[in-house]
Amino acid sequence: MIGHLNGKLMSKQPPLLLVEVAGVGYELEAPLSTIEKLPEPGAAIQLHTHLSVREDAHVLFGFITLAEKNLFRELIKLNGVGPKLALSILSGLSVGDFWNLVRNQDAARLTQLQGVGKKTAERLVLELKDRTGAQVETIGAMSGGATSSPLHEARRALETLGYKPAEAIRMSEAAYQDGMNSEQLVRESLKRAVRG
Repeated sequence: MIGHLNGKLMSKQPPLLLVEVAGVGYELEAPLSTIEKLPEPGAAIQLHTHLSVREDAHVLFGFITLAEKNLFRELIKLNGVGPKLALSILSGLSVGDFWNLVRNQDAARLTQLQGVGKKTAERLVLELKDRTGAQVETIGAMSGGATSSPLHEARRALETLGYKPAEAIRMSEAAYQDGMNSEQLVRESLKRAVRG
């Protein structure tokens, strides 16, 4: 099983990514939530991955956070939820927001996601509501949720890209300016690292 890739981003054409690792190009499918957080092609990245093996294809899926990968795996275990629908859900909601909707049994909001009908939304709430305990709290904490600051999110993203925690803190604090969101902060941190 391929658990993660650490290499160079060659291209991103949602939902497809091409990542080169040791001279081999890996094609991956990824949710928009991951693609939006990635740097421009040519940069070094690290992705958590899930390999789906079917009779007609082997498909590799990539995620910027472990929380996204874990939620993807929870979703595809459910009857009637395939990888494409799971990617659509992850593209439309953060991990924390998804679990909050399940916890609040808000099936109506889930139907606003592309590909999620009323019956599917009700099934998601029904089948996942018992998992909104300790396991889901862990997943929610890993995803950051609404209370995460741009600095905290940027540090996590830099660590995902392979920087050590102390280095990620130093880089993000040096690059931070008032009003920056986490994506802007990561980009600026990486630009400074290249210049440095």
